[in-house]
This record gives sequence, C-alpha cells and structure tokens, in this order.
Amino acid sequence: MPNLSDATRARLLFGGDYNPEQWPEETWPDDVRLMKAAGVNSVTLGVFSWSELEPAPGERNFGWLDRLMDLMHENGIGVVLATPSASPPPWLGRLHPDTLPRDADGRIELWGGRQHFSHSSATYRRYAAAITEDLAARYGSHPALTMWHINNEYCTFDYGDEAAERFRNWLKARYGTLDALNTAWGTAFWSQRYDTWSGILPPRHAHYMKNPTQLLDFRRFTSDMLLECYVAERDIVRRHTPHIPVTSNFMPLWIGQDAWRWAAEEDVVSVDLYPDPRDPLGAQQGALVQDMTRSQARGPWMLMEQAAGPVNWRGVNHPKPRGLNRLWSLQAVARGADAVCYFQWRQSRQGAEKFHSGMVSHAGERGRTYQEVKQLGAELAAIGPHVSGSHSTADIAVLHDWHSWWAGVQDGRLSTEVDYPAVLRAWHRALWEAHLTTDFAHPEHDLTGYSLVIAPQLYLLTDAAIENLIAYVRQGGTLVCGFLTGVADEDDRVRPGGMDARLRDLFGIRTLHEWWPLDAGESVSCDGFDGTLWSEEIEAEPSVTETIPYKGGELDGLPAVLRKGRAWYVSTLPEPDALRELLTRVAADAQVRPVLDGLPATVEAVRRGDLLFVLNHGREPVTVPVPGTHHDLLTDTTVQDEVRLDRYGVAVLKP
Repeated sequence: MPNLSDATRARLLFGGDYNPEQWPEETWPDDVRLMKAAGVNSVTLGVFSWSELEPAPGERNFGWLDRLMDLMHENGIGVVLATPSASPPPWLGRLHPDTLPRDADGRIELWGGRQHFSHSSATYRRYAAAITEDLAARYGSHPALTMWHINNEYCTFDYGDEAAERFRNWLKARYGTLDALNTAWGTAFWSQRYDTWSGILPPRHAHYMKNPTQLLDFRRFTSDMLLECYVAERDIVRRHTPHIPVTSNFMPLWIGQDAWRWAAEEDVVSVDLYPDPRDPLGAQQGALVQDMTRSQARGPWMLMEQAAGPVNWRGVNHPKPRGLNRLWSLQAVARGADAVCYFQWRQSRQGAEKFHSGMVSHAGERGRTYQEVKQLGAELAAIGPHVSGSHSTADIAVLHDWHSWWAGVQDGRLSTEVDYPAVLRAWHRALWEAHLTTDFAHPEHDLTGYSLVIAPQLYLLTDAAIENLIAYVRQGGTLVCGFLTGVADEDDRVRPGGMDARLRDLFGIRTLHEWWPLDAGESVSCDGFDGTLWSEEIEAEPSVTETIPYKGGELDGLPAVLRKGRAWYVSTLPEPDALRELLTRVAADAQVRPVLDGLPATVEAVRRGDLLFVLNHGREPVTVPVPGTHHDLLTDTTVQDEVRLDRYGVAVLKP
C-alpha cells in the first residue's frame, strides 16, 4: 500500500484546510500568492463541501473544484482531496430523516451543524458512496492529487432504530447465541435475561444504571460502524487510485474510536492537535498525542490540524504567544510528523468558526500569525530533506487500550474522580519531565523491543494481554503497572481476587483485600511521598523484592508500591515529583537514559534519525549542553558542545 512518503517525496508537507468556497473566486489568486510566499506545498480541499458539490440530490457542481485543482497544480501545490461525508447537505436530512442520528434519549440530531449522520443508515452510506465515486472518477488522475482524506473527525454515536438493528447483527456475529450473550453481559443480574434478539436495544435512556457490558459492546459496535463507513469510502478511492495514500484524521484520545484498529486500515495516520496555549502542560499533552500517533503509524505520521492562533470552543480562547506555534510545530516533527498542517488557511468571516484562527488571520498578511507561518514554512523546507521519512525511536512503551478505557467508565465504578485520560497523562508527564521518550503500545503487541513497559491503568485485560505481559517480564523486561490494572476480563467480569491471579503472582501480591478510593483533594501518606486518587489494601507475599509502605491511617505499614524482580505495582497515584523520581530510577535500572544529560527542566530533547531536536518550552533563554560538534539546520551555523535557546527556541542539530 502507498504511505506518507509517497505524498511527501523527501520533504515535509506544510499547509492546511483550504475552504475557498467561503470566498469570492477573485480571492483565489491572492491565496496562492500568499501560500507560495509561506512555503505552503499542500492544501486539503472539500472537507465540508458536500452541499457545494451536490446542491440537490444527484446534481453535480464540479466546475469550481476543477478550477481549484488546476490552480493548485499550476502553482506546485499538492491537494489532499477530501470526501465531504462528514457534513451532509440539509436536503439529505430533510428528504431522508433516516440518515439523521438519535441520541440516547431518542432525540433527533438535525442538520445545521456538522457530523449529523447516522453511521448505520443505508441511505446515508449510499449517498456518501455516490459522491465519493464521482470525486474519485473525476480527480483520480489529476496531477495535483497527492492524498485522499476520508470524512473528518469521525465522532458520531447513534441510538436510533437502524443502529439498533445493526447492533443486534453485530452482537450475533460476536456471540453467536443468546445464551453466550446473556453469559457475557451477566444478565442474571436485575432480571435482564434476553429471550429474543429483537428485544436487545442500544443502551438508551434507562431508569437507573445501565448494563456495563452492554455499554462496552455498544462502544465497540460504534467504533466498528464508523470504521465500516471509512472503509467503504476508502475502498472506492483505492479502486480508482491504488497508488494514492488514504487517511482520516483522529481526534486525540477520543473515546469513540479504537484507533489501534483504525490505524491498521489507514495508509497515513493523521491527527488533530489543539493544546491550550495557557496550559503549562500543553507541550506535554502535545508530546503524548504525538507519541501515540507515531506508535499507531509505526513510523512517520501527519499533523492534519492545529491552530495557528486561538481556537473558538474553549470558555476563553487565548492566542498563541510569539514563537509558540513554531515551537509546537517543530515538536511534532521531532516526534515523527512528516506533515505540519492547520485548520485552516484563511480565517473565516462567517459561520460557527469565524473566531477560530487561520494561517492568514483577520489581520491579513501583515499580521503576526501569517508572518510566523512564513518563517515556519521556510524552516520546514530547510530541514525537510534531512528528516522526512526518518523514524523516532524509544526504549519505553506506555500501554493503552480503548476497550479497557470503555469498560472503566461505567456508571457504577468506585470513584468518578479517577479519569482514565488524566491518569494516562500523569504517567506520561512523569516520563516526559524525566526527558525519556516513549512509544505507546497495545497490551497484546510485541513488547520485546522495549527495555521498560509502563501500564498506567489497564482495568480490563484479556488473557492474551496478561500472558503477553508475563512473558515480557520472564524474557528480561521491566514492567511497571499502576492501580486498577487486571481487574476485569474482556466481558467486564471482575476476576477472582479483584486482580487476575497470574498478575498477583507476577507482582508478589498474596491478597488484594479492598480498594480504597480517595476523595477529591485527599491524599494518603507513603514513605517519602503522598499518593492521590486511590489506594489499596494489599497483603504482599514474602517473595517480594521491595516495598514502599503507606504511613498512617487504615493502610499503615501495608505496601503502596511493591516489586517482585522486574515487575512493579503502584497502588496509588504518586504526586508528580514522586512519580517522576520513581520512574527515573526504574528506567535507569533498565538501562534507559535520556537523549542528553543535564537538561534544564524546560528543555525537551528528542532524536529522530540522526538529527537531535532541542526545544525550550520555557519563557526564559537557556543554555543546553550538547557534547560534540553539530550543524544547526535552522540557523545554518556550527554548534560546539552547547547551544543557546531563546524563549520557545528550537535547534535541529545534525552531527
């Protein structure tokens, strides 16, 4: 299959969503002039253009897109051509109400926004396939076409009648018989046993808490139905253009997609990334998403969307300070991106996103935003030949699984204070602040290439995943698991003993007596640090190698952290400094070290191929030790033993 290198051709793609139908055609030549001045070499067309392309059922209006495709090609700008199926025209919902999704309360989600489609609607799928077929037939051989972009940010849940029928068929394929389903769902509880398939519904509004495994399966089903929509359109464009790579953009850590499974169906893995510029941990959030996307891609990936300035959907939408857009863009390149793109090219004057920034803001070409975009475009062009197609590597894997997340967010859980993404971020933050680069992996992936594996929280683990972790440790790997790991099987059935017996033996846990969740703001004292969110009443085996005990309270003297050989279990969430210190120690024991020693706290250093990226996330200048002689590709200067970085400064060093 084609991949990102087929589109980049030993350069970094730079550009963004271009929505020229929002503007008079007279502005298009000026857009091209500004694009060329900024080094833009790629634009995405047609993402939200369905009503423009098909103004009435079956009618086609391609003339404007013909002219745009030709204009881009004449000016050396490649086109990522989107199928417009994320935002159906109003006439589709009006004429075919069955294409509209329903929420869990049975309310129809009408047109007037976007993503107003039922993934299960045969009518929607038919119309989406038809417009995709015509786009692929018309533009498949156009020389401007470099990539296909299917839909946009798939994120629709549907509880309607057609979705209910497809859900039943999905369950039949998964379980085969009603007896197997009843066993998996534990329907003996609350007299929920089903005697006919037709009695099964999506988890709609109920009087009290819903069946947790029904909810888990509905999330699995939703991810699969959306994936079916993607694959159907992908296969159409592939039939016309087997040499052109295909993508669809993920939202980072969105709960509705099993992105491990989705990534396997994409030629290019792409993501949209919008950290808050006021968030002191915004760079760490970016690093987490970049590490996860690189791991899903198993190599270079595409930053499909970011903001050149403010967004418009937070309570208060702050602009990016000078230099931050450049810094975060180059951070993405350091962590594997071969494409740096934005939503959108020109800031809209009308519509719901008129206050969402563009590469060309309302201030125009003299505005700071566009001037910074020009600088970044020139720098990406300079480093592209040295970095495009190369890989970032890591000796640490952080384990993440959507099914475990889905199972862990049931209504009847022990603590709503435990938020899975927040726990994942806390553990990744500890590694990032220790200057340790990480991959992400599924718990059933081959882990043998990693010296250290971290499982922040895997509430649900399959038997295959458990055996994989045990085999990893037996083969000499170091494993650290956080609290609430290995509690349930794939049907969300609590394993005997509250944790799988194989894992208890691995960690040296004789008995897990009780879980002790903590209130908001509450902490528990341990020997040398405080724990937050959670604690557990654990009785250790005599065979454990090391323990760190709780101090005071009900758990006084019992192990908060215990280690048996190379397997660690952490039954609370240590405060940030303590978690960083613990993981730094464990990493050192596993022979994992930062790329550079002696880094200032605000500096991130990442190696990609033979290049060393050094990024200052602080607002004050710093001097960073970089032993040896290097060539800084951004300044075209020689660096000897140290490099000075201004606020938000970056150096890209080649030996």
